[in-house]
Amino acid sequence: MQGSGVQLRTFSFIDQMQPQYAALMGTLITGNVPIAGQSQLFVEVAPGNAISFAGTDIAAGETVLHRRTVLTSRETGVLAAIGHDTVPVFRRPRVGVLSTGDEIIPPGAEMSIGKIFDSNATIISDAIREIGCEPVRLGIVPDHMDTIRDTLTKALAECDMVMLSGGTSKGQGDLNYIVVDQMGDPGILVHGVALKPGKPLCLAMVGGTPLAILPGFPTSAVFTFHEFIAPVLRLMAGLGEEDPQQVRATLPMRVNSDKGRTEFLLVNLVAGKDGFSAYPMGKGSGSVTAFSKADGFISIGRNAEYVEAGEPVNVTLIGQEVAPAHLIVIGSQCVGLDYLLSRMSEAGFRVKFIAVGSQGGLIAAKRGECDLAGMHLLDEATGLYNAPFLDDTLHLVKGYGRKQGLLFRKDDQRLAGPAKAKDLEAALERARTDPGLLMINRNRGSGTRVLVDQLLGGAKPQGFLVEAKSHNAVAAAVAQGRVDWGIAIENVAAQLGLGFLPIVDEEYDLVIPKSRLDREPVRAMIELLRQPETRDGLRALGMILPEPA
Repeated sequence: MQGSGVQLRTFSFIDQMQPQYAALMGTLITGNVPIAGQSQLFVEVAPGNAISFAGTDIAAGETVLHRRTVLTSRETGVLAAIGHDTVPVFRRPRVGVLSTGDEIIPPGAEMSIGKIFDSNATIISDAIREIGCEPVRLGIVPDHMDTIRDTLTKALAECDMVMLSGGTSKGQGDLNYIVVDQMGDPGILVHGVALKPGKPLCLAMVGGTPLAILPGFPTSAVFTFHEFIAPVLRLMAGLGEEDPQQVRATLPMRVNSDKGRTEFLLVNLVAGKDGFSAYPMGKGSGSVTAFSKADGFISIGRNAEYVEAGEPVNVTLIGQEVAPAHLIVIGSQCVGLDYLLSRMSEAGFRVKFIAVGSQGGLIAAKRGECDLAGMHLLDEATGLYNAPFLDDTLHLVKGYGRKQGLLFRKDDQRLAGPAKAKDLEAALERARTDPGLLMINRNRGSGTRVLVDQLLGGAKPQGFLVEAKSHNAVAAAVAQGRVDWGIAIENVAAQLGLGFLPIVDEEYDLVIPKSRLDREPVRAMIELLRQPETRDGLRALGMILPEPA
């Protein structure tokens, strides 16, 4: 084996035999057994030995496959063994998938303000394929009644079912349900269900062909597809009912719900000493990433207004099993942490990160629900970060520093003027008091939210109640002109070309339950932080680390 540093020597089984048997075994294996003047071997032969009789495997009249069996290589091998080159099967149902909307563009097209990439068609088409049906991509059509009607007419003639996305609400541009209801009896059968997310779902029948109009938001579309459409398609494809797997878990925090509608809540599962904890994803029905990263979901009954923290719940798994992560990190989101977790993933560790803010990460670490908690909490009494909040069950690993500051657009002279003069107080006072300036806040429980509340001193400027879950979300909102200012780290401001006025250099550290210090992934993470290459990578992202002594 070249270049491996290991030399391999091939040898035969006979080489290992004792010398007195080697010659005899050699003659037997080669078939050159001498007759005269040499030793001979005799073997008893029983009646029927080494003879295969007809019917020993499959006898005439036996049933080898049953109806509604999915054909895989095992089943087709059996069919070939009994001489069948064809067998009657259920044809894969053809399901048309149509996206509508003036704002929808296909993936790969050039993005512009007010446009949205069409993710629903890909999600739904692949879900259709996963349950044994054939998706027929019908493309994207604008919000024009005649165009929608013509496309649907053709699709209904060629497909066994048709699905649209969006256009189910009562807005001026929502035309799909109107067009479908005009196309023939009985038309719309259901318009709206007591479900969250997914209330605007429409179910219809046109000329004997079922048709569904899924909500436009991705998570709503996915839930309504699996709840209402997938069972029908499975039957059309000749499959049985799906048997979803469930696990028992507890909610680590209180969750509020809208009374009157059954709510599906996406969760991440974390294994602790007392079983699973189900952490809500905390993203709305417009989120594409929530469904892809969730382990499962819980169902909150229509008569419940909340589920209390610590209450047991049944989690329906989105996959067939929970694939445990090697390293679980809960806490504050940071681009530096993202970099570290990517390095861990490259090293072969399966990682899971749940963003719940610094305080949520600290609580999770104290409960022993994570391997690491990322946090940047300032103790006003001591002026120290993170360490004053730890108890004797936790271990602190110093991470890196980062600059938090005021983000704004460089062409906005209301804030750019004071910033050019490096007058932080003037800029903050303008941001706090100018009613024409709109802010975006951070989520409660995050370290940045603590900083924001300190800077505002009880004031609640326009936009105070709007909370972003990450620094990137704050920067994107400012860059797109949806808000005028926010507080975030310097790195995200530089990425989007925003103005940045430094406020404080804070410390972002990792907190580890002492009971998990000896775990291999935890030790690997600590060692990763010490590596010069890693520290250089963090500096390149704008993080602050001391130079090596």
